[in-house]
Amino acid sequence: MSGALDLRFNDAQWADWRWRVSNLYWIVDDEGRKVAFRPNAEQMRFMDDLWTLNLILKARQLGFTTLIDIIGLDLAVFNSNQTCGVIAHNLDDARKIFKNKVKFPYDNLPDELRNAQPLETDSAWGLSFQNGSSISVSTSVRSGTLQFLHVSEFGKICAKFPDKAKEIVTGSFNTVKAGQFIHVESTAEGRYGKFYEYCKAAQDALKEGKQLTELDFRFHFFAWWEKDDYRLDDDVPMTTAMRDYFKSLQDKHGIFLDREQKAWYVKKASLMVDDMKREFPSTPDEAFEAAIDGAYYAQQMSAMREAGRIKKVPHVPTMPVNTFWDLGRNDTTFIWFHQFVAGEHRFFNCYENSGEDLAHYYGVLQEQPKHLWGYHYLPFDAENQNLERNESRVDRLIELGIPAEKIIVVPRVDNIGEGIEQVRKVLPMVYIDEEKCERGIACLDSYQKEWDERLAVYRDRPLHNWASNGADAFRQFAQGWVPKGKSFKRPERSLSHRTA
Repeated sequence: MSGALDLRFNDAQWADWRWRVSNLYWIVDDEGRKVAFRPNAEQMRFMDDLWTLNLILKARQLGFTTLIDIIGLDLAVFNSNQTCGVIAHNLDDARKIFKNKVKFPYDNLPDELRNAQPLETDSAWGLSFQNGSSISVSTSVRSGTLQFLHVSEFGKICAKFPDKAKEIVTGSFNTVKAGQFIHVESTAEGRYGKFYEYCKAAQDALKEGKQLTELDFRFHFFAWWEKDDYRLDDDVPMTTAMRDYFKSLQDKHGIFLDREQKAWYVKKASLMVDDMKREFPSTPDEAFEAAIDGAYYAQQMSAMREAGRIKKVPHVPTMPVNTFWDLGRNDTTFIWFHQFVAGEHRFFNCYENSGEDLAHYYGVLQEQPKHLWGYHYLPFDAENQNLERNESRVDRLIELGIPAEKIIVVPRVDNIGEGIEQVRKVLPMVYIDEEKCERGIACLDSYQKEWDERLAVYRDRPLHNWASNGADAFRQFAQGWVPKGKSFKRPERSLSHRTA
């Protein structure tokens, strides 16, 4: 075999899985060459800090899928009765992972090792050995018991396939008993979903120095600037925005970049544009700020952050407060609180809840401290009559105490794309409170197109999920607001149809 390995090593080396992973396996590198696998600096750091449950937030092309799957393969080859599973976010990736990260390294083990640990079955998706161990790659794992689980690109799964993400959490994770190994690695995909939640909790535990149990994830972050290859020895023109960005990394995070690193980043960012911070993050928070694939307002939200318009936005007691509502999709109601001050649209608060009647939301308005109320903008279907109560939701809010002249029903836009475009146009004029509107910001960041898994393309319609409620409520602002609420007033209706 070309490049055959010298197998004359001592027992201590053979017993050390780190040594085996670093010395026995062959892979195909980025240039298509067969090379001996040697862990890079980032991979070595991960192996030295390994825990039972591991969360890896990373920049692109650091080789963690390769490393983790070789660890799983090694566990199966050198240990009896170990069941190892790998989950990819789609079938095409599952095929590639099995072929390149599992089958190729096994097929290129020294003949002596493969003869000592022969295959029992060799299928299109997995290998099983005569020692009772196996390793397989798929898009889901639920049944049975695993000793090793690797979930690749979990952030993408959470963003595109929330039902599959839930299945992984409730099913696949529960196939691995405490003390066994789960490795979850991904680039970031927005500030919502299980990957984000797990990373935030694990990062908080790391910052607070908490002692982890076998059921706690350990957080691992690998930034682009830690990779030696990400350098460019050229003089590259740099914009003021880039200089400010590099200075903020230095001042806020103590990240000092040299000339070659800055040159590489500038040129790479010119190619990646809005995807740069997601694919090549400098910090964990930056990774999750980046837009998710298919997000409608990705460019606008990125521009808002760069312009500093997502920040502390105080309520001005002397100015009217308007509200913009989405009523009850999936039994969830969302309300944005808005003021128009000195030519600026300021959203200083938002509220979301489900399982409550309109009296609850009226109570929320009443609880607001000394607000001078402007107008309350409701979606077009708020006029629809409820057969059980013989009244519409507009009627009910008037009954509760909101003056009829303060309610505006925003007309329906037949093409939702028009409403989305209106939101894009107004976002450059908006300020949003980063703390009190955190949920609303997450909705705007995560409002995205529906993904067609069969065709592997985005459909030209929104994905109706948790983000829809906040995004739809904000769309009432884009479609309906004018100064002093002078347009889109609800038609005068007689309430005499009510029964006593």
